Amino acid sequence: MTPKTIIEKQLAALSAALAPIKPEVFTWAEQTIFLKWGVLSRSKFYCLDCNHVWKPSCQNTCAKFTTCPACGGKLKMMPYNQVHFKETEYFAVVQQCAGYQVVRMVISHKHMKKNFLPSYFHKEVMQHWINPKGEVRTFSLSTNAFAGTLDAWKFYSPLEIKPKDFVRNARFYINPFKVYPQIKVLPILKRNGFKTSVYDIAPHLLFASLLSDPIAETLLKSKQLNLLQYYLCASRQNIRRNWQAVKTVIRNKYKISDVPIWEDYLELLRYFKKDLSYALYVCPDNLQDAHDHFVKKKRELLRKKKLHDLRLEIEKAQKKYASDKKRFFGLLFTEKDLSISVIENVRDFMTEGDDLHHCIFANEYYGRKDSLLLSAKIEEKSVETIEISLSRMEILQCRGLKNKPSKHHSQIMRLLSENLYQIRERMKKRKAKTASR
Repeated sequence: MTPKTIIEKQLAALSAALAPIKPEVFTWAEQTIFLKWGVLSRSKFYCLDCNHVWKPSCQNTCAKFTTCPACGGKLKMMPYNQVHFKETEYFAVVQQCAGYQVVRMVISHKHMKKNFLPSYFHKEVMQHWINPKGEVRTFSLSTNAFAGTLDAWKFYSPLEIKPKDFVRNARFYINPFKVYPQIKVLPILKRNGFKTSVYDIAPHLLFASLLSDPIAETLLKSKQLNLLQYYLCASRQNIRRNWQAVKTVIRNKYKISDVPIWEDYLELLRYFKKDLSYALYVCPDNLQDAHDHFVKKKRELLRKKKLHDLRLEIEKAQKKYASDKKRFFGLLFTEKDLSISVIENVRDFMTEGDDLHHCIFANEYYGRKDSLLLSAKIEEKSVETIEISLSRMEILQCRGLKNKPSKHHSQIMRLLSENLYQIRERMKKRKAKTASR
């Protein structure tokens, strides 16, 4: 995109005048952001970091990790049948320039092969320029639009300024693995609570929010870091809606262990018309027990007082639910005894909630337009329920019995992540049909 406005031309000139990232920054990245890898081949261990080769003892031949006797690195073991190995990570360099806060994003590749020392490649792929009002403008390399992956950068292309809403594009929302520790920020950011850490939040998102959003500033200054991460990375609207309860949490210096569970718990408190400024309710000693208590209470109330009405509600809700989510019906992902499928009936929400003792039905998750709910089953028995954000195409929750992960959690998350593209494809088909009408 060619700079057109005065500000865009000014930013383009400033970006072109930025000094290249120093070699010592790349050296730091090579030592810090990558794992150390090893491979077992022909009954020998090969350290892919220092090129040392040794015969393993009987005890550690099947270990996931081992220690290199030469460099002392804790090595994660690669699959046996691989020859070439590559690891990709992003890191950020935070600077200030001409009154702007600048976040420079760098992609780094580590190429490894046994009997060779690793080689590295670094390339600056994006810059976020943030003014003191929290407005963000982004420069980026071009990407291969048909590759279907975030890392398909055209490294030969120049950094070009992007449209204003570019930073909201989920495909280019990059949270770097690490931030170079020599951080230079605007004085106003220090005034608004920033010290040295970004708390695993994308730096440009954190800085823009601290400069434009008093809620983010309040959460950071009160050290409510779980709430801050959830507010910026998951759901701003829910925190704003629950601001009265958040203020109660801040006053009582209460630390929330699981923010999504706490928000579900607040919905239950609202249902029973409890005072959200009362710390006894909002700040329970045991959040999970308090949540389960009200889920059980609401479930019993629904069954005792509204059994007939509930059937009518389910039928009515089913029509709306089917209208909103029908395009996803029939999706099924399987692996051995594990199957993951979209929940197609509102009645199954009640069954799922009963089986796993959580609030998927009591809190009417079937009415959430941006959420897609799936059930993970082992041999036809529900083990976890998954909530996916359709707008962000992210897994929001994956919870088993009493909201705890099952022993199959890692397998479920992996299988689901591998098949998210199928959900995305069905969304594209719906948009294409709508556009053609």
